[in-house]
Amino acid sequence: MPRDNMASLIQRVARQARITFRSPAGPAFGENLHRLQQLLDEVRAEDLHLAPRGPSAAAAAPGGGPPWAGVVPPVSYMHICETENFSMGVFLLRSGACIPLHDHPGMNGMLKVLYGTLRIACMDTLPSGATSAPPPPAAGSGPCLRALFRSRQHYTPASPPCLLSPHTDNLHQIDAVDGPAAFLDILAPPYDPQHGRDCHYYRLLEGPPAGAEPPALPREVWLMETPQASDFWCGGEPYPGPRVCL
Repeated sequence: MPRDNMASLIQRVARQARITFRSPAGPAFGENLHRLQQLLDEVRAEDLHLAPRGPSAAAAAPGGGPPWAGVVPPVSYMHICETENFSMGVFLLRSGACIPLHDHPGMNGMLKVLYGTLRIACMDTLPSGATSAPPPPAAGSGPCLRALFRSRQHYTPASPPCLLSPHTDNLHQIDAVDGPAAFLDILAPPYDPQHGRDCHYYRLLEGPPAGAEPPALPREVWLMETPQASDFWCGGEPYPGPRVCL
């Protein structure tokens, strides 16, 4: 039975995203964002004609490495739609894949898991001069910045969307846990290097371990900007779900 009688759910999500991000500084932004979050929380893999990848996508490769290493992209992207105010698509992560720690300059974002389990680590950049602590020796000569490591949580299809804003949870790392995973992704506005919205990658710089237990969160950390990792790249796949018209 269809989930709605008129427009598809993903069409309604896209329309609400267009309304929400048309005026992100307007007085109704909070209300519109909440409505978008509610709609996004309803989306399931079957609404987009997606199904979890089979055992071959989750099985371990000989020698303990991921089965896709050196053969297919660890991450694929299904483009759904894009305007000057937002983009929407689906990311598919193979078992053991990771989208490295990266930022979203001046952007809002929403992420809804469709299948599988993701571990998402979220961080905020801190203003220059906010701390007098020196970078750890491992920093070397690369550019470093101070950040607040806010959270590290597991997300499943039963979880509410993961949200980011230009100032909160703007840096994150996404890992597929115990098998392949997929998530619906909205970014507003889209990446655009010509307008200062380019993606930057970072590596977490940790000092000597303080004990057996991982340090509590939130905590301040140092990050070093790095090139895109050689073992991470993103391929493209056709989107099989309902058509979106804007």
